[in-house]
Amino acid sequence: MTADIAKENAHPRDLAQGLRDSVPVVVAAMPFGFLFGALAVENGLTAFEAVLMSATIFAGASQMVGIDLFGQKVAPWLIVLSILAVNFRHVLYSATTGRRIAHWGPVQRLLGFFLLVDPMFAEAERRGETHGTVTFGWYMGAALPLYVCWVVEAWLGALFGNLLPDPHALGIDFLLPIYFLGLVMSFRKRSFWLPVVLMSAVVSMIAYRTVGSPWHVSIGAVAGVALAATMAPGARTRKEES
Repeated sequence: MTADIAKENAHPRDLAQGLRDSVPVVVAAMPFGFLFGALAVENGLTAFEAVLMSATIFAGASQMVGIDLFGQKVAPWLIVLSILAVNFRHVLYSATTGRRIAHWGPVQRLLGFFLLVDPMFAEAERRGETHGTVTFGWYMGAALPLYVCWVVEAWLGALFGNLLPDPHALGIDFLLPIYFLGLVMSFRKRSFWLPVVLMSAVVSMIAYRTVGSPWHVSIGAVAGVALAATMAPGARTRKEES
């Protein structure tokens, strides 16, 4: 069994397919990598610190929140808590993706979860739906180019970002919500997609007005997950039996 799993995960065709699947993801994420590097230097970080942050945290939205708070007189524990609030969605990603990579080894799963960013979650779900399983070879082929390019883009943005005009004036920072909207729309064929999205959006907007940013991200996500759990066929069957 172990040998079969290792052979399946190491299949060269899966690695090659993962590399091909990574191309549109790498291209879509490119502006964010450059933007982060430029904003990091603008907020007082060195090019080395920007690269180190991208290499160790590897979470675009959380990195943006972090550099925005670093330049302010904010307690370190509050910065960590704010980043945790933004990154809480990765707990949900891990719970979903975990069932598709249960056949991996412990070290493979650890590496996979580190590389599990938003586009990789979407790609892994798509791969699982079309092929029934996600091999380690395919996952590394898709995830590693994204990771390497993200770190390199942060470095280039930090070095040459000052040559560009104000990124806010260009509206480059608005690409982030457009990007997330594209990820959400890719799941629109799933059951209960619309009510779950509406629930998350409404609760997130209410939380933004009452609790504030960045907590609205996690609160909206939890509300959507809770609704999806109650609407799932298994949940309705158990309710009827009781």
